[in-house]
Amino acid sequence: MLTETLPATTNEISAPPEAARKCTLCPRLVEYRAANAHQNPEWYNGAVVSFGSDQARLLVVGLAPGVKGANRTGRPFTGDFAGDLLYGTLKKFDFAKGNFDARIDDGLTLKKTMVTNAVRCVPPQNKPIGPEIKQCRQFLISRIAALPRLKAIVCLGRISHESVIAAFGIRQKAAPFAHGATHDLRRNKIQLFDSYHCSRYNTNTRRLTPEMFESVFSTVKTYLDSV
Repeated sequence: MLTETLPATTNEISAPPEAARKCTLCPRLVEYRAANAHQNPEWYNGAVVSFGSDQARLLVVGLAPGVKGANRTGRPFTGDFAGDLLYGTLKKFDFAKGNFDARIDDGLTLKKTMVTNAVRCVPPQNKPIGPEIKQCRQFLISRIAALPRLKAIVCLGRISHESVIAAFGIRQKAAPFAHGATHDLRRNKIQLFDSYHCSRYNTNTRRLTPEMFESVFSTVKTYLDSV
């Protein structure tokens, strides 16, 4: 049983739930963001804000914006393959409604759900390094704490999982990552659900199939319907 307390609930973290668009905390990410802005000035090119409802009962946490996905469009999981699978699955299980397209004005809305990332700025080769993940965790902690109705968190991939676990002050060995695993955060009344990341690489290699992904959200739906 995991009973640790989220630091933000005890005022140990004073960061806002969202990073400034031109956040300067991670020099390597700032440099990469600037290079992308120089090549593609019409893109969003900034720290990507979470998408969804402040009354969310479900929070989905990904890794980081994709360079041609959220870094281009300004909305998590929008503009690349991962978003097709994620938002299609959210719609199937009634966590989203409306049309999903590769743009932020597609009319898609989330139903008592929010989507965010462990790292808010696009990293080179889609691989944030340890200090960047740790630096950005302050926003993740505050984002979780700012959702008063939160009951479930879905972590997409190991880095997302480990950052969320660290946000709650839990030892990694006490809550290992595995696709389909669940971890009970009783004191916080939040259930954590793990999935492999819905990246094109994972689906092309069949590490993650649509059926495997949907199974996770089916479990989440059953859980939320019971609490």
